Amino acid sequence: MIDAFFQAVDDGVNLAVVVSDSTSTAKLAPFQAAHPERVVNVGIAEQSLVGVAAGLSLGGYVPVTANAAPFLVARANEQVKNDVCYSNTNVKLVGLNAGVAYGPLGSTHHAIDDLSIMQGFGTIQILAPSDAVEARRMFAHAFAHEGPVYIRLDNAKLPVLHEDGYRFTLGEPDRLREGAAVTLVAVGSVVHEAVAAADALAAKGVDAGVVSVPSIRPLNRPALAHMLRAAPLVVTVEEHSVHGGLGSLVAEIMAENALGSRLIRIGIPDGQFAKTGPRAAIRAYYGLDSAGILREVQNARATVA
Repeated sequence: MIDAFFQAVDDGVNLAVVVSDSTSTAKLAPFQAAHPERVVNVGIAEQSLVGVAAGLSLGGYVPVTANAAPFLVARANEQVKNDVCYSNTNVKLVGLNAGVAYGPLGSTHHAIDDLSIMQGFGTIQILAPSDAVEARRMFAHAFAHEGPVYIRLDNAKLPVLHEDGYRFTLGEPDRLREGAAVTLVAVGSVVHEAVAAADALAAKGVDAGVVSVPSIRPLNRPALAHMLRAAPLVVTVEEHSVHGGLGSLVAEIMAENALGSRLIRIGIPDGQFAKTGPRAAIRAYYGLDSAGILREVQNARATVA
């Protein structure tokens, strides 16, 4: 993220980074040292964070907020809705440490509803990268785009899935693996779990495809429907509630296109807060790790006609 900020300034973007006592969370120190005049810290006041960012956009800046996703989305909900989305201001909202990244800190710090909430607001683009290469491309897009953008970021150092020449195309699902027996559809950091599960399935002779959905809104729904059409089993994987997130989106698309495949949604079950504990343990509990995905696919394949 910080590399993207430096690049934006070098490219002439009139960037202003707004934080809510979150310079450490955002790892902002190098950028703040180089460009102190471009950093605004409003303190622990998320509503002010978003309101100030909206005001800066009206003053000619390209503001980007950088703070923890649960507080950005929940505490500043009204300001995101009215000051950013309804007013269509040129604000870039970055939700850090999304999903259950704050594992041991519990439900107050988990962001398992942000995709659902953001999809309820008009005008805002909703993006979630699966690696650093894709994240850099997303930030470049966001700074060039005139209008609101939400980027859902992870705090883990993830392996690279994309080559340096990768081009992020807004709205397009990203097919990472071909496969006719089952299609795994994932968003964000759990794309890596889906890829690992596909490898494990391949070792067992199961032809598994993997599709990443980096652009929740906009989304080329016909393109995703086409990718889902061939496999008799579709499994969505998200570190998010299954209600209102990727699983719901895929269910809509499958219903709208009369796809006859069976759909299984792996995520935080509807009506639940995520468990508290180490992130790896939470993923294992909900079947969000590669072993859980593998187990779910194996169980489901026995009943898929």
